[in-house]
Amino acid sequence: MRRQNPDRSVEESQTNAAARRAKGEFMRGVSQFRSALGSTAFPAEAHRYHLYVALNCPWSHRVTLARNLLGLQHSITLDVAFPNRTDKADPEGPNHWQFAPERIASISQATLPDCTQETATGQNFRLLKNIYAKEGSQERSVPVLYDKHSQSIVSNESAEIVRMMGQNAAALGSGLADAERIDLYPADQGLRSQIDALNGRIYDAVNNGAYKAGFSSDQSVYEAAFHKYFNMLEELNALLQDGRAYLTGEAFTEADLKLFPTLYRHDPVYYLRMKLNGAKIFHYPDLWRWLCRVYALPGVAESGSLTHCLQGYFGRSWNGVIPLGPRQPRPYPEAYHHPELAKSAKSK
Repeated sequence: MRRQNPDRSVEESQTNAAARRAKGEFMRGVSQFRSALGSTAFPAEAHRYHLYVALNCPWSHRVTLARNLLGLQHSITLDVAFPNRTDKADPEGPNHWQFAPERIASISQATLPDCTQETATGQNFRLLKNIYAKEGSQERSVPVLYDKHSQSIVSNESAEIVRMMGQNAAALGSGLADAERIDLYPADQGLRSQIDALNGRIYDAVNNGAYKAGFSSDQSVYEAAFHKYFNMLEELNALLQDGRAYLTGEAFTEADLKLFPTLYRHDPVYYLRMKLNGAKIFHYPDLWRWLCRVYALPGVAESGSLTHCLQGYFGRSWNGVIPLGPRQPRPYPEAYHHPELAKSAKSK
């Protein structure tokens, strides 16, 4: 069931969508499964819920980050799709997420060990679309939060999944004590206002902005998205210049979580694939140190995979060839262990 009054940090305005697409603008659709975790239909219980994700997908990366940071790895199960969707040769047609752990990845000429079969329904579905089809839906996006007890989809909106997991972490079976667990959306209303404002601007300019730039077919639309993206990076770098550890102060929040997946991909993927070649993140010293600081948090490195990102973004490009770099100043993700690279890059 759709929620009313959509939040810009959750979804894109669909105003004049047809005309905007016709002009060459990339338009993200609206997620249709929006039930509340913790409701009567979907009570917050340990070992009841499951996530379907793709590790190359930044929206999926949000929920894998939340799962790890909240200590839910052992109480919310997970299936990982192959980073490339089906092609025209597939009997079911192109652009479907597939559970194909046996598939050979061109980046490695081997299988990808993180990929899994589909395990939550008991039917070993090959395609994610089959899980949606059980509920009469033609949607096909990841991530999906799934209820194994009622065999139904709870939500496929990443921002709401993150929020609900954070608010119900203890009841969902977090392995972390309350005092040890990150509070992604603290009760303080002033802080919530800051988080909400950052979420909206980061979504618009950076998270969705990367796709606006990379998938636009109109030069002026691309340029507008390009400038908006890098202007926001400048603002975020300036925000961190007072020495704060995270975007709203000394504590990691939802705003940091939502920024991380895009910046994690920027240097090794988006700089080239999304035509966002204005600068690398290490050219923004405070933002780079923030990126390294977040990467060092327990569970963050394990929440994503640049191998999946490279396979997913470049493996579906026109020729399917995956670039080998960047190798300087260090290979990625090794570079994220070196906050000092920002200083050396700035001085050159």
